[in-house]
Amino acid sequence: MSVRTCAPMTTKELKLKPRCEWPATDPLMLTYHDEEWGVPVHDDRKLFEFLVLESAQAGLSWLTVLRKREGYHKAFADFDPEKIARFDAKKIATLLQNPAIIRNRLKIEATINNSRQFLKVQEEFGSFAKYIWRLVDGKPIRNKWRKLSQLPAITKEAEALSKDLKSRGFKFLGPTVIYAHMQATGMVNDQSSIVSAIKKSDSFDSEE
Repeated sequence: MSVRTCAPMTTKELKLKPRCEWPATDPLMLTYHDEEWGVPVHDDRKLFEFLVLESAQAGLSWLTVLRKREGYHKAFADFDPEKIARFDAKKIATLLQNPAIIRNRLKIEATINNSRQFLKVQEEFGSFAKYIWRLVDGKPIRNKWRKLSQLPAITKEAEALSKDLKSRGFKFLGPTVIYAHMQATGMVNDQSSIVSAIKKSDSFDSEE
């Protein structure tokens, strides 16, 4: 699992569209980058979807997860935590035979476990969104990195959230996964900071 960061692009590419390098040219990655990554999410179902997908990525590429996203929608009840919480051993056995998802028993069991913990958080705070967004006082953290090398893999906020989630019984949600989740759901805005850093880079200046 790794936080998605950007690398320098050419002057022509930046003028055409400010974009990170990690989506490369894959249509799924480009659509995700341009339409979802960094957009603030306050819908509980969508937040749960990203938790599931981010935790499923551990040890794999994000592209692998995106290619199986539709399979996850079908296999995991459109990411409805109430339905997933009722999955039993028979359902797990079925999921382990489903090639449309990542067939890792620990990750599947973690998703079911996390759905149950997710429901407990909703009950305590009224919504998962209220719980998670309080970490950043309800608005995105807008980083202002001056250099690409400054981009972190984790932050103190991600570590704190990961620790709290773990104390509540969540699994497969370490600080690196959580920081990627924060980036994906717009809790932290690294994209504008990254583009700004790219524009200030020596490689960009040398092309002007």
